[in-house]
Amino acid sequence: MTARLLFTNAGHAPSNNLARSLRRGGEPVFIVGCNDDQFTLKKSDADRHYLVPPVDHPEWSQALRWIVETERLDLIVPTVDSDPDSLSRVRKHLSEYLFLPRASVLEICRDKSHLITLLRANGVDAPASYQVKDLRHVTRIFQQLRGRPLWCRVRDGAGALGALPVRTPEQARSWIRYWKEMRGVPVSSFMLSEYLPGRDFGCQSLWKDGELVLIKTYERLSYLGTGSQPAEVSSVAALAKTVFEPKVVETCIRAIKLLDAKVSGVFSVDLKENARGVPCITEINAGRFSSATNIFDLVGKHNMAASYVRLAQGVPVDIEDSYDAAPDWYMLRGIDGPPCIFHASEFSDNIKKPWQGAGPRRGRLQATARGN
Repeated sequence: MTARLLFTNAGHAPSNNLARSLRRGGEPVFIVGCNDDQFTLKKSDADRHYLVPPVDHPEWSQALRWIVETERLDLIVPTVDSDPDSLSRVRKHLSEYLFLPRASVLEICRDKSHLITLLRANGVDAPASYQVKDLRHVTRIFQQLRGRPLWCRVRDGAGALGALPVRTPEQARSWIRYWKEMRGVPVSSFMLSEYLPGRDFGCQSLWKDGELVLIKTYERLSYLGTGSQPAEVSSVAALAKTVFEPKVVETCIRAIKLLDAKVSGVFSVDLKENARGVPCITEINAGRFSSATNIFDLVGKHNMAASYVRLAQGVPVDIEDSYDAAPDWYMLRGIDGPPCIFHASEFSDNIKKPWQGAGPRRGRLQATARGN
């Protein structure tokens, strides 16, 4: 039976990655994409497309319902960071087509400062953090968080929005003041946290009625587009690899169960190790797939995106071990093409190194490269 799906914000990379995963899921899918930007929609890999009003338009939800009913669709799938909240606000009109966490869960996860406060209060590893109430408050936070540098960031949004390591109160104040004056971001939208210097992990999981169904983990090894970002890091990995990290899984499970005893839906969690090597949760994106979902869907025993669709439709999912770990698979991402996924054993396939061999040959090659 073909699953018939509506992708919001079609045309963006996350929606195309998700479409790629679902078409590799072993069961047929028919994907309808919608967007309020006709140019972005032209980049969509969906099977059919609709131009809809902006999300703040009073007829946005009516347009989605018309598409769903006209195309006889089964499920609306959010694809970018803001979609779960937007759909949650109109869930009374579309509830039978949604597989989202409760509105209260989305609200907690939206504010990283409140989320981290909740986690730490319940013994879940997360970085010591404080909300910036006003610019005079910054010096006091530096006194409370004694390490240097600190991590300054906006409390909501994705992609390391407004993020920067800062060593002095004046650096933090200048950065926050810039965002307020040039981008209209209020001072109170910022937070300061202890800096986490260790390994960087991503964890994605599926839940149904409080039960963990499937969970996978990967490590970010380098970041996309960091040459133009002052923080030099991003939540978007240029190179990532699957890893077996039970401690990361344990931490994520405890955090998500804390949010709701009957939790359902998909959760993407970001973690980074502190100076002692303990993985700490920095954010939880509830209700949507990570833009890196291909690394969770195209390796291992189970396709997470396809499993999500089955769960949403009430179809039984046969998964014996919820932690589907398949180490040493790599994903390489760029701006202009789909992700490349390969195993560590394939690193040298079809690649030759012309300088290997006798010393004189290497010398001639280097001389030629210098133009001599």
